[in-house]
Amino acid sequence: VNRVPLRRMKSLRQRLQEQGLLESYLEQHPYNLAAKYFPGIAVEPLENYMDDEYFGTISIGTPPQEFTVVFDTGSSNLWVPSVFCSSPACSNHNRFNPAESSTFLSTNDTLFIAYGTGSMTGVLGYDVVNVAGINVRNQIFGLAETEPGDFFYYTPFDGILGLAFPSIASSGATPVFDNMMVENLVDRHLFSVYLSRDDRRGSFILFGAIDPYYTTEGISWIPLSAETYWQITMESVSVSGAPVACSSGCQAIVDTGTTLLAVPIRAFRTLMKRLGASSSGEISCESISKLPDLIFHIHGKTFPVPPRAYVLKSDGYCTLALQGMDVPTEEGELWILGDVFIREYYVIFDRANNKVGLSRLP
Repeated sequence: VNRVPLRRMKSLRQRLQEQGLLESYLEQHPYNLAAKYFPGIAVEPLENYMDDEYFGTISIGTPPQEFTVVFDTGSSNLWVPSVFCSSPACSNHNRFNPAESSTFLSTNDTLFIAYGTGSMTGVLGYDVVNVAGINVRNQIFGLAETEPGDFFYYTPFDGILGLAFPSIASSGATPVFDNMMVENLVDRHLFSVYLSRDDRRGSFILFGAIDPYYTTEGISWIPLSAETYWQITMESVSVSGAPVACSSGCQAIVDTGTTLLAVPIRAFRTLMKRLGASSSGEISCESISKLPDLIFHIHGKTFPVPPRAYVLKSDGYCTLALQGMDVPTEEGELWILGDVFIREYYVIFDRANNKVGLSRLP
């Protein structure tokens, strides 16, 4: 079974809070979550990972060199730090050494990915990449030579493994899962994700299969509206039976690389008011039991997200797990259904039929 166990670890936000660095970091590094989704630009805003908690292990090379990565359905490139990297952020992370791999092939091609607070640069190479026991031969990946600022210094992961479509891959690099399909390394051209709610163990990403244990409630299949990110069309969002946002339809991206629910600014303000939160999202912890579900209407069906899922508790404070953003698209406003949404559903990413499958978890 080609299953990658995902470890749930402290997020960057929690790490910075514990060290008393969060406030100064946020002042120095303002960010725009929307930047990741502007078409035609190779952008991966790393601040998007401040709240990420789920990471898995892969290996690259012969003999294998291990790396902790974010499995990100909102991007398409694989990259890890390299021994050529002299940035401080590389000093406390695993770095790939091509000289120690007998199967590494170098190229003259470069990789550049812009970030909200700098950029990542590197070179592209080919090697064996092992994911959940699957050996992907001649996989192209980025060897980071520079990494921006001090952000990476605090992150618990080494690199990123993108699981979106080839159309948004930087430098035209073929994504890992596309090579799995081409090389017939998976029984089915799909992968599925389970993110645990509270327990720090049990989360996984499963390549080439659907685990029936997590689909006892049935699977709702939703066609993609674009083959870039895992993008779908929503009809509306409602609270207590009344539409509150996306009333004329909108777009949504199912993204394991985003922890929160990213909401268009106008809808964000409406929800803050409707749920009784401050403009910054703070809410009384005592009010959680009285809050309504957020109902997402997608492809003729309803997908609720309860308050226990969209309210974050930390040190006696409660905040809504929503973030305002605006991304202009031809199809209208865009929402990002991140881990807050995904934790409520077993999610199947089906490349064979260009669909997303959702099965509600008990």
